[in-house]
Amino acid sequence: MLLITLLVFFIITAIGVMLGLQLWAQPKAAIDRVTAATVESIPPVVHPSLAWRELVKKLGTMVPSAPKDSTVMLRRLMRAGFRGPNALKMLYGMKVLLAVLLPAAALMATAKSEADPSNKILFLAAAVAVGFFGPNEYVRRRARRRQKRILQGLPNALDLMVVCVESGLGLDQAVVQVAKELQAAYADIGEEFSLMNLEMKAGKRRADALRNLADRTGVEEVKKLVAVLVQADRFGTSVAQSLRGHSEFMRVQTRQQAEEKAAKLGVKLVFPIFFCILPSLFVVTVGPVIVRIVRELIPMMVNM
Repeated sequence: MLLITLLVFFIITAIGVMLGLQLWAQPKAAIDRVTAATVESIPPVVHPSLAWRELVKKLGTMVPSAPKDSTVMLRRLMRAGFRGPNALKMLYGMKVLLAVLLPAAALMATAKSEADPSNKILFLAAAVAVGFFGPNEYVRRRARRRQKRILQGLPNALDLMVVCVESGLGLDQAVVQVAKELQAAYADIGEEFSLMNLEMKAGKRRADALRNLADRTGVEEVKKLVAVLVQADRFGTSVAQSLRGHSEFMRVQTRQQAEEKAAKLGVKLVFPIFFCILPSLFVVTVGPVIVRIVRELIPMMVNM
């Protein structure tokens, strides 16, 4: 009896091992990997976000665009911080996608509404306009916010550059140091200086790299700084003196702009005071008098 039990146990164990090797272990694949044989490649799993990007990029590829408009949009995308090779295609793809999805959502929202058909048509037209021109407005606003951040960090960058140049560093090393120091506090201007440094390392002339810096940012103060540095490099004047003079000019200009804003403040406060503060003052001061006149003077005049 014991012998039969052991025989059945070994038979079941052998069958289980064979099935396991055939179904789960796959020794042929393991041997092929060990012997460097060709193994059938497993198809890669595409992430949903990547599939979405590919769809938007394909839609953007199908949109026709004039070269002049493409150049303008590329410059605007660059100033907004979108510098990928497919940035323009993604923008056009989002415009097409939103121009289709927003009207579809508006149509579903107004399907059961009892509004006038002309109002529904206007609502659909507005949804199409918002979907098609909305990405342009988003890029424009983002570019403006980025330009403001660059303008805020420019005085500190200029002062740090003056310190670096006066301590004995060359202009290229000063740009590298400024980009490194401002990467945490003012990441946008640090990124621009890093790109300028990479362009000079790639072999581009310093004047061309500086002009590209002004063109990428689109900030008027950066253009003035670039003009000062290009002239100092061309005529051989002291870069430290030029930077210090431009720094003092920027301080004077900033103070004058602050004084101008303070002078305009009184004129700008006229309408809020007239429409918001004066009515409440009239209610507080004249209101009790009017109530007393209505309660006492008018009955006296009626009794007379």
